[in-house]
Amino acid sequence: GVGKTHIAIGLGLEAIQNGYKAIFSTMGELIHVLKTQEYLSKSKTQLKRIMESDLVIIDDLMYMAMDQREANLFFHLINGLYERSSIILTSNKGPDQWGELMGDQGITTAILDRLLHRVEVIHLNEDSYRLKHRSTIFGDKSVQT
Repeated sequence: GVGKTHIAIGLGLEAIQNGYKAIFSTMGELIHVLKTQEYLSKSKTQLKRIMESDLVIIDDLMYMAMDQREANLFFHLINGLYERSSIILTSNKGPDQWGELMGDQGITTAILDRLLHRVEVIHLNEDSYRLKHRSTIFGDKSVQT
Protein backbone atom coordinates (compact mmCIF):
# COMPACT_ATOMS: atom_id res chain seq x y z
CA GLY A 1 0.00 0.00 0.00
CA VAL A 2 2.97 2.42 -0.26
CA GLY A 3 3.11 2.56 -4.06
CA LYS A 4 5.69 -0.09 -5.00
CA THR A 5 3.57 -1.57 -7.78
CA HIS A 6 2.57 1.88 -9.02
CA ILE A 7 6.22 2.93 -9.34
CA ALA A 8 7.18 -0.36 -11.03
CA ILE A 9 4.38 -0.05 -13.59
CA GLY A 10 5.34 3.57 -14.25
CA LEU A 11 8.93 2.51 -14.96
CA GLY A 12 7.63 -0.25 -17.24
CA LEU A 13 5.49 2.20 -19.21
CA GLU A 14 8.45 4.57 -19.55
CA ALA A 15 10.57 1.70 -20.90
CA ILE A 16 7.87 0.81 -23.46
CA GLN A 17 7.56 4.44 -24.56
CA ASN A 18 11.32 4.41 -25.17
CA GLY A 19 11.14 1.36 -27.42
CA TYR A 20 11.94 -1.42 -24.95
CA LYS A 21 9.96 -4.61 -24.41
CA ALA A 22 8.62 -4.79 -20.86
CA ILE A 23 6.46 -7.35 -19.13
CA PHE A 24 4.68 -7.36 -15.75
CA SER A 25 3.78 -10.40 -13.68
CA THR A 26 2.86 -11.05 -10.09
CA MET A 27 4.97 -13.66 -8.34
CA GLY A 28 1.95 -15.95 -8.09
CA GLU A 29 1.29 -15.74 -11.85
CA LEU A 30 4.99 -16.25 -12.56
CA ILE A 31 5.23 -19.40 -10.44
CA HIS A 32 2.13 -20.75 -12.21
CA VAL A 33 3.75 -20.09 -15.61
CA LEU A 34 6.99 -21.75 -14.54
CA LYS A 35 5.21 -24.82 -13.16
CA THR A 36 2.95 -25.31 -16.19
CA GLN A 37 5.22 -24.31 -19.09
CA GLU A 38 5.89 -27.90 -20.11
CA TYR A 39 2.25 -28.80 -20.69
CA LEU A 40 0.33 -25.54 -21.24
CA SER A 41 1.03 -23.68 -24.47
CA LYS A 42 -0.24 -20.44 -22.91
CA SER A 43 2.40 -20.72 -20.17
CA LYS A 44 5.11 -21.60 -22.65
CA THR A 45 4.21 -18.52 -24.73
CA GLN A 46 4.17 -16.31 -21.63
CA LEU A 47 7.59 -17.60 -20.54
CA LYS A 48 8.96 -16.89 -24.02
CA ARG A 49 7.66 -13.30 -23.75
CA ILE A 50 9.33 -12.95 -20.36
CA MET A 51 12.66 -14.26 -21.63
CA GLU A 52 12.57 -11.93 -24.66
CA SER A 53 11.75 -8.81 -22.63
CA ASP A 54 14.22 -6.04 -21.98
CA LEU A 55 12.53 -5.32 -18.65
CA VAL A 56 10.83 -7.89 -16.43
CA ILE A 57 8.72 -6.61 -13.53
CA ILE A 58 7.88 -9.16 -10.83
CA ASP A 59 5.37 -7.88 -8.28
CA ASP A 60 4.93 -9.14 -4.72
CA LEU A 61 8.07 -11.25 -4.63
CA MET A 62 8.22 -13.51 -1.60
CA TYR A 63 4.70 -12.74 -0.41
CA MET A 64 4.39 -16.44 0.39
CA ALA A 65 6.74 -19.35 0.93
CA MET A 66 7.95 -21.43 -2.02
CA ASP A 67 8.48 -25.14 -2.11
CA GLN A 68 11.77 -26.61 -3.33
CA ARG A 69 10.54 -27.04 -6.91
CA GLU A 70 9.22 -23.48 -7.14
CA ALA A 71 12.47 -22.04 -5.76
CA ASN A 72 14.45 -24.10 -8.27
CA LEU A 73 12.27 -22.92 -11.17
CA PHE A 74 12.59 -19.32 -10.01
CA PHE A 75 16.38 -19.67 -9.80
CA HIS A 76 16.51 -20.93 -13.39
CA LEU A 77 14.38 -17.99 -14.54
CA ILE A 78 16.60 -15.44 -12.77
CA ASN A 79 19.70 -17.20 -14.09
CA GLY A 80 18.29 -16.98 -17.63
CA LEU A 81 17.46 -13.29 -17.27
CA TYR A 82 20.75 -12.40 -15.57
CA GLU A 83 22.92 -10.18 -17.78
CA ARG A 84 20.19 -10.17 -20.50
CA SER A 85 17.30 -8.23 -19.03
CA SER A 86 16.67 -5.57 -16.44
CA ILE A 87 14.55 -6.78 -13.55
CA ILE A 88 12.31 -4.79 -11.22
CA LEU A 89 11.12 -6.60 -8.10
CA THR A 90 8.60 -5.38 -5.57
CA SER A 91 8.39 -7.03 -2.17
CA ASN A 92 7.30 -6.48 1.39
CA LYS A 93 10.13 -8.77 2.51
CA GLY A 94 13.81 -7.94 2.62
CA PRO A 95 16.42 -10.28 1.12
CA ASP A 96 17.38 -11.36 4.64
CA GLN A 97 13.95 -13.05 4.91
CA TRP A 98 14.05 -14.85 1.57
CA GLY A 99 15.99 -17.89 2.81
CA GLU A 100 13.23 -19.02 5.13
CA LEU A 101 10.57 -18.35 2.48
CA MET A 102 12.43 -20.37 -0.16
CA GLY A 103 13.34 -23.12 2.25
CA ASP A 104 16.79 -23.53 0.71
CA GLN A 105 19.62 -21.20 1.66
CA GLY A 106 21.77 -22.39 -1.27
CA ILE A 107 19.19 -21.46 -3.91
CA THR A 108 18.44 -18.21 -2.07
CA THR A 109 22.13 -17.28 -2.08
CA ALA A 110 22.45 -18.08 -5.80
CA ILE A 111 19.39 -15.97 -6.64
CA LEU A 112 20.53 -13.06 -4.48
CA ASP A 113 24.03 -13.26 -5.96
CA ARG A 114 22.58 -12.62 -9.41
CA LEU A 115 19.97 -10.08 -8.34
CA LEU A 116 22.23 -8.00 -6.11
CA HIS A 117 25.20 -7.92 -8.49
CA ARG A 118 24.01 -4.71 -10.15
CA VAL A 119 21.14 -3.36 -8.17
CA GLU A 120 19.47 -0.17 -7.08
CA VAL A 121 17.41 -0.70 -3.93
CA ILE A 122 14.56 1.68 -3.27
CA HIS A 123 13.22 1.24 0.23
CA LEU A 124 9.76 2.72 0.82
CA ASN A 125 8.98 3.06 4.49
CA GLU A 126 5.59 4.76 4.53
CA ASP A 127 2.15 4.03 5.89
CA SER A 128 -0.26 2.28 3.55
CA TYR A 129 -2.17 4.80 1.44
CA ARG A 130 -5.04 2.31 1.32
CA LEU A 131 -5.51 2.56 5.08
CA LYS A 132 -4.86 6.31 5.14
CA HIS A 133 -7.50 7.16 2.54
CA ARG A 134 -10.33 4.77 3.11
CA SER A 135 -13.57 5.19 4.99
CA THR A 136 -14.50 2.84 7.76
CA ILE A 137 -17.82 1.07 7.88
CA PHE A 138 -18.84 3.65 10.50
CA GLY A 139 -18.39 6.58 8.10
CA ASP A 140 -15.13 8.01 9.45
CA LYS A 141 -12.90 9.49 6.77
CA SER A 142 -9.78 7.57 7.77
CA VAL A 143 -8.59 4.62 9.75
CA GLN A 144 -6.22 5.07 12.66
CA THR A 145 -3.06 2.98 12.36
